[in-house]
This record gives sequence, C-alpha cells and structure tokens, in this order.
Amino acid sequence: MSGLKAMAIPGLTLPEINDLDLQRMHDAAGAGSEFIVSHYRDAVESAADVEVILGLVSPELFAAAPNLQWVQSISSGVDAYMYPEFINSSVILTSEKGLVGEHLADHGFGLLLMLTRQLARARDLGADSWNHRPELRREEMELTGLCMGIIGYGGTGRAMAKRAAAFGMAVRAVDRDLVPGDHVVAEAEPTSALGDLLAWSDVLAVCAPLTAETRGLLDARAFGQLKEGAFLINVTRGEIMVEAALVEALKSSRLRGAGLDVAPTEPLPEDSELWRLPNVVMTPHTAGASQFRAARNMDRFVANLARFVKGEPLEGVIDKLLGY
Repeated sequence: MSGLKAMAIPGLTLPEINDLDLQRMHDAAGAGSEFIVSHYRDAVESAADVEVILGLVSPELFAAAPNLQWVQSISSGVDAYMYPEFINSSVILTSEKGLVGEHLADHGFGLLLMLTRQLARARDLGADSWNHRPELRREEMELTGLCMGIIGYGGTGRAMAKRAAAFGMAVRAVDRDLVPGDHVVAEAEPTSALGDLLAWSDVLAVCAPLTAETRGLLDARAFGQLKEGAFLINVTRGEIMVEAALVEALKSSRLRGAGLDVAPTEPLPEDSELWRLPNVVMTPHTAGASQFRAARNMDRFVANLARFVKGEPLEGVIDKLLGY
C-alpha cells in the first residue's frame, strides 16, 4: 500500500536529519511512508510526488511539487513563504510558532543589559576602562521600576514580559489580536494604543512578526511618540524599523540606545550609520540559536505527522493571509 511521501530539507536551524529522526518520522507517518532528505539545491528534482515538506519552499520548489499538501517551516518567521502562489494555495503551513520565545528573550535581555549596564562599552575600552570608571558609573541604569512596552504578545513577547517582571519592571503590551493575558500582562491592548504605549515605555521591545501591517511600523512618527531617552530592543524582524528614522532617533535624545539582533536590511551594509553609533549594540541575527531548537522543531514535526495522517488539526498553523 502506498504511504505518505515527504521531504526534509536541512537548514540553519535544523542542520541535520539523523537516523533516529527518520525512524521517528516513519513511525509517526505509518506503513509505506517514504522520506527523502535533500539538500536545498537538489530538492526540486525530487519534489514531483512529495506531499509534505519540512524546510524552506521557494517558488521554484513549490511549482515542482504539485501534490504538496503541507509544509512545516524550520524558521519561526515565515515571510519567505509569503509569495502569491503559496498564499493562494490550499497547502497548510506550520512553523515553530510558540517554540522560540525563550531563547529570543534571553538574547533580548542580553542586549538590553549590554546597554543599561555599559557592558558593551566596558568591553570595547578593555584595559582603559579603569580610566573611565566615573563616566561608566554615571551612565549605568537599574531596570527596577522601569516600564517595558512590548509590540506583539505572542511567545516571544510573553517570554520578554516574564523576564521584565523578574527584573521588577512594569509591563504593557499591544497586539493585533485579542490574545489572552497572563500573570504579567492581564490584557494585551489593541494596536490603537500603540501611541500611548510608546510615550509610556522606558524600554520598547519589538516581538512582532513581519507582516504588511508591521513593515515600517517604527517610522519617524512612531519614534517621535516614543518616550525621550528610551531603549529599543528588537530580536524578531528588522524591517519593522525604518532605518533612517531609527538612526535619527539614536543621534538625537529620543532613543538612548538600541539593542538589535535584526536590521532593516540584512546583512546590514558596512556603510550603515548603525555600525558607527556608540549607543547601538548589534548581533548578526543569532538570537534564534538554542541547543534545544532543532529538537523542539523535530518534536513538533513528528507530532504533526501523526496528526496529519489521521486528519487531525496541526500545531503551529500559520494564517497565510495574516502572515503569522
């Protein structure tokens, strides 16, 4: 009896598919199932009969897979799938939604502490830092009692809120959807409250996906509404920020500092002013790394395989029209 035909394409967040993974896939999919592990550049050649893909699906690969029914992304952001052919198809898209917030929030707070405790500057000064102790101490800030505003109250936003509360910060969040509250944020506010949130925030944390609504959200007008002297932390998508407006806010007194794992253009060009501003700390889109990430992704895929063959709802389903 013919079974499910699936393809797994390793990538940055899922670098290998080992024999144990393959056995778990077969056990979940049932008798007769067939799994292909393919390098991305070779995937098109093997896609004709594939019904399920774990990994990135380009327009070219999508066109070569007419029997495709379900794709699971190995990245948390799914903007790479948002091309018309895929959006308008009946193919289901799932992702790591809800599984990456903890390590993204760890990274976000690492960036924040580099700014508030002058860790980045002390590191850069090296041995000469001892000659700058008074000025370093004058610039250091305690997080207790500060206000964190969060844009996007999904998994990453909630993980940031949990850490903020542990540091003694007050927390508010806005979200496009009516998401349930928790012990930190009783109720996420609608996006119409964004202006008030910006004016209230000592720290603004961007935890939203990239969608048509969030692209360019932090423009000159938004930065103009932000509380003077605030810090900006962004570990989700750089295109949510308008670079020229961000640079201007950092050069003025509006933004005291920015901790960025993502940039408006990636890789960020060498001539970007963001590289040269002393109140910016950046990492090269590495916040998504965790020793647990690949296993969590595989666990979800295996669980979803069992659901898929039984016709049950899948976990981590993306609304392709909304983009998250």
